[in-house]
Amino acid sequence: MELRSSILEELQLNPTLEELAMEGVSIDDTGEPEESDEPDGEMDFEKEDYELLNRMDEDWRDDIGSDYAVRTPSSEEEERRKHFFDSFVGEVSLQEHLLSQADLSELDKLDRKALEYLIGSLNHDGFLDDEVENIALLGDLPLNKVQKARQLLLTFDPVGIGAVDRQECLLVQLELSGKEKSLAARILREEFPLLIRRRIPELSRKFGVDADTIHRALGEIATLDPAPGRRFSEDNNRIIVPDVKVFKDEEEEWRIVLNNDYIPRLRISRTYKDLIAQGKLPRNEKEYLREKIRSGRFLMNSIEQRQQTVERIAWQLLEMQKPFFEEGVSKLRPLTMNQVAEIIGVHETTVSRAIANKYIDTPHGIFELKYFFTAGYRTEDGQSVSNRSIKDTIQQIVDGENSSKPFSDQAIVDILKEKGYKIARRTVAKYRDELGILPTNLRRAYQ
Repeated sequence: MELRSSILEELQLNPTLEELAMEGVSIDDTGEPEESDEPDGEMDFEKEDYELLNRMDEDWRDDIGSDYAVRTPSSEEEERRKHFFDSFVGEVSLQEHLLSQADLSELDKLDRKALEYLIGSLNHDGFLDDEVENIALLGDLPLNKVQKARQLLLTFDPVGIGAVDRQECLLVQLELSGKEKSLAARILREEFPLLIRRRIPELSRKFGVDADTIHRALGEIATLDPAPGRRFSEDNNRIIVPDVKVFKDEEEEWRIVLNNDYIPRLRISRTYKDLIAQGKLPRNEKEYLREKIRSGRFLMNSIEQRQQTVERIAWQLLEMQKPFFEEGVSKLRPLTMNQVAEIIGVHETTVSRAIANKYIDTPHGIFELKYFFTAGYRTEDGQSVSNRSIKDTIQQIVDGENSSKPFSDQAIVDILKEKGYKIARRTVAKYRDELGILPTNLRRAYQ
């Protein structure tokens, strides 16, 4: 719908463009429907339109003589192409807010790339869901560049953005406000488990202060923002319309269908074609229409490029993540954007932009396209599994546990090892926290 709104705005600004009605029906000058001879589902920029532009270019050269130069797209046009390709939302997103700050930072090309990749990896809370090492691997970036970019990101507004978890997020806020040596910071740094359970007596004993002092420190922590990214995504009731659908047809063959329902079909107006063909226009009017027709072609090509790229990426996801589409999340494989980019012949930043804020409808539900790009692990039998699959397995383990004797993190590690996954206990704890699963003692207490 955002893309459609942008296209309709362009239609208002360019008189040589007109929208075709659906199912091959357009509207004539009287406002009545007429049958269109244009093929359904395609933009109408025919051979005659290119010939028209070429003819106008020849006239243009005659008019301005030897000063004529081959025209290259302006920076404004390139920005418009990127706009239609990305289809970003109207309100300022967290990513846009952070990128505007990145523009003020003096960074070399690789540092900027690492920073942009980190910004694109943030979840809705403003945290990094994955370890920096995995992010560097997925982005095919030097680890030291990603680490440097993260330290810079932690200083951006809102403070705490780019943290790996809530504990670091709150600590960064205190440190940047000059309170890194305060009791609140010490509690966060040294006794975070006691803090989240509000064990006042134990905290009082640990730090050798009375309960009132602990309460004041906790009050200071309570003023911090535990999820700085959420202020940019307060509207959680948005309707998601998938850009692409993957399904099996009646013959059990996989099919991919792009959702073009909301994208207007465009063509160059016949009225202006006829007007130009008469050859009676003054130079200034001919110049104006020439630029508008060229701009219309540019717009249609940009939309077509966007749709083709999304479709090609979807086909590669189907090919490379076939076990997921067949069986579900537990079969998701590790995959990097660079792998897909090499196959379809584009730069990995093109893949990153193409999948941003776009969704795919699968037999197992609707997912963001970026969901399918994830780091992973290698099992004992040599198979690769994504960290999302590991999380799904952990969720299944917890769902099936005895409520009176919930599994400890170490017990989950042992179960995963039996399934062929060698995962460290701290990694299990991290994934458990990301899944919103409480620690062992709280799961027992709550049940």
